[in-house]
Amino acid sequence: MRKSLNLHLGLIALLIALQFILPAYHHGNLARIMVMATFAMGYNIMFGYTGLLSLGHAMFFAAGMYGMGLAVTQLGLTIGPAFAVGILTSVVFSLIVGLLALRTIGVAFMIVTLMFSQTVFLTILYFGRVTRGDEGFVIKQATRQIFGLDLSDPGTRYFAALLLFSIVFLGILWLVKSPTGRVLIAIRENEERAKMLGYDVWRHKLAAVVLSGTVSGAAGAAYGVLFGYVGASFAQVPYSIFPMLWVLLGGAGTVIGPFIGTLFMFYLIDLSSGITDAYMLVVGVILVLLTMFARGGLMGILRERWMKWLP
Repeated sequence: MRKSLNLHLGLIALLIALQFILPAYHHGNLARIMVMATFAMGYNIMFGYTGLLSLGHAMFFAAGMYGMGLAVTQLGLTIGPAFAVGILTSVVFSLIVGLLALRTIGVAFMIVTLMFSQTVFLTILYFGRVTRGDEGFVIKQATRQIFGLDLSDPGTRYFAALLLFSIVFLGILWLVKSPTGRVLIAIRENEERAKMLGYDVWRHKLAAVVLSGTVSGAAGAAYGVLFGYVGASFAQVPYSIFPMLWVLLGGAGTVIGPFIGTLFMFYLIDLSSGITDAYMLVVGVILVLLTMFARGGLMGILRERWMKWLP
């Protein structure tokens, strides 16, 4: 536990230090990566630790984002209360989805989550007068302030993203070491055995869906606040696939894996796009190779070979 805590606190300390030395371009990128890594950590709770494969996680990200954005534009709330509305929206929505989707298992669960996500996307388009449809809407810079801090300022935005990331990061580290986290891992490994041991498997799976959706929704609300844009594109299928790729690349079932996977894929696309117009081909080949030769993800390989204590 001491080794894992030191590793995770060390990553947070490194991110704090990078705020003062990174050039503007990478500084802005890292703030965005931390928010999207929070989204991936939410996905990891369901997939990496509980074994529930969702193909519609963009709906939770969009629920938090639109809950926050519409609270600002339609209700006239300030950013603090609007952010809370975004999180509350994702809690309620993930509870509803969990109650319905967990009536299915396996492939059916994957399809149901994908259908829910597409329903959310189409609903956003249908109510275009309010949501602005494909075009989306901008959160005005003047409203993006809390406690006198301007969240559109690069430095403030970076530390706000770091604060959200750190809370979720350390919270999940605590969760996986707790009895509840151990039960989730037991469900992933052998659900029938967990039932035989007397655990309420359905209740734990529902808790995992709600917690996963809430974390993902918080990331969506934070993205809208920090980068000032709310759009339907974040509810589309690619934003359900991205967190799965980030988690698989970094290491499913590891706390630090989603951040490593998000960072790796972001800069893989960024660097390859500067070399060739066929950058998605380069990205695809590298992803296939990693999937073939590092099936446990980057951190999964480290845990398997050298860091057995990695949570």
